[in-house]
Amino acid sequence: MKSVRPKKFLGQHFLKDLPTAQAIADTVDAAPGLPILEVGPGMGVLTQYLLKKGRELKVVEIDFESVAYLLKTFPELGDGLLEEDFLQMQLDRTFGGREFVLTGNYPYNISSQIFFKMLEYRHLIPVCTGMIQKEVAERLAAAPGSKVYGILSVLIQLWYDVEYLFTVEPGVFNPPPKVKSAVVRLTRNGRTDCGCDERLLRRVVKTSFNQRRKMMRGSLKPLFAALNAERAGGSQPEGVADFLARPEMTQRPEQLSVEEFIELTNSIDRLYGGEA
Repeated sequence: MKSVRPKKFLGQHFLKDLPTAQAIADTVDAAPGLPILEVGPGMGVLTQYLLKKGRELKVVEIDFESVAYLLKTFPELGDGLLEEDFLQMQLDRTFGGREFVLTGNYPYNISSQIFFKMLEYRHLIPVCTGMIQKEVAERLAAAPGSKVYGILSVLIQLWYDVEYLFTVEPGVFNPPPKVKSAVVRLTRNGRTDCGCDERLLRRVVKTSFNQRRKMMRGSLKPLFAALNAERAGGSQPEGVADFLARPEMTQRPEQLSVEEFIELTNSIDRLYGGEA
């Protein structure tokens, strides 16, 4: 059967280097025994090594050409080959509500969306590994103070420990991407509770980094304007002006740790009466 044609609109860059594929497959060993869900198997270069792990394996692929190729090349996948859009899947049904490892050579155009999807099902995904753009991997693993520390860094590190494992050069793909890639492993940390209103935390983080060059007192102003309308009937609570005058409000968003964002969220929540 002929090879699958990589499709630009799907962000496909097929890995062709076998040692790299083996190394990615071995990252799932951090969670021994758990079922594996591979996203975007393409022509199965990673799939072949995951099958050797002897675990329950399912692969999800949206490209009809790849699905046909995988059916022919890996008949042992059987019903484990899912022709679906990963971003639309209900992951609590994939393995009957059991925990699983998420992995893959992720399509470049949806890699960030894949991680936000993972967060929705973090109770089922103790370990997530895979290959993504190097710049996205650096954002995932970035520490406070880094120029690339941002929304993805905070929201992922809230629930996962991030390991940047190794860099992958463009030449091992067909077609070669214009950027370098990297393999990461995310492992659920010990946090069982967000420690604040998680929905508000997301708003605080996203609003802060939307104007990341400003100090916090400037970057948060749009959030206060929205909360005034939603929670305070259009008026501003008395304490907001004093809150914005606090010394930490002269910091920029990338200087705040995950814990500091949690504390900040709780302070804002209290200003507005702690409403949901």
